Amino acid sequence: MASSRPLRADARRNREALLAAAREAFLGGDTDAHVEEIARSAGVAVGTFYRHFETREVLIEEVYRKEVDDLCAAPVELLDRHAPDEALRRFLLLLVDHAAVGKGMSVALESIMATDSPVFGTARTQMANALDRLLAAGAEAGAVRGDVTGSTLLRALGGICGMRATEGWQVEARQITTLLFDGLRHGARRAN
Repeated sequence: MASSRPLRADARRNREALLAAAREAFLGGDTDAHVEEIARSAGVAVGTFYRHFETREVLIEEVYRKEVDDLCAAPVELLDRHAPDEALRRFLLLLVDHAAVGKGMSVALESIMATDSPVFGTARTQMANALDRLLAAGAEAGAVRGDVTGSTLLRALGGICGMRATEGWQVEARQITTLLFDGLRHGARRAN
């Protein structure tokens, strides 16, 4: 129930508290957290929940969307603080960490997969665009090859992160991501 009017400060705090409580529940493994439990954890009434989110699925979408938005905002800061190739390396590792978050939310996310929600397509586009930005900066600096797109790199990472059903997968995924990053630097036109 999005409104064109900005939320009052107390309503904004309640909405943020609901999102935080849901995120914590889902990432903590409570993928079946009910609306009542989320509202109680947020310190609000169930009616307040429904003023902000029509359904539990809408809340799950919003939690996931916020995770992706936060993730895809990282390249700007990374490029401000690091050389382009180091910014790319760090972002690739953030994507692996994001897959761990996705694992924690996987059951909750399954409930919105059956809907017509564009949240996953939008997330893939945002992540590919973030990678395109980092790849372009790295290629311009001569630090990474310029013939790889963000979409291709995201597919490669998807394969790596698909291992997440395996115990201890994250350590191995980070090692494979480092190999992938080394491959991106191979054949780069070095700036003089």
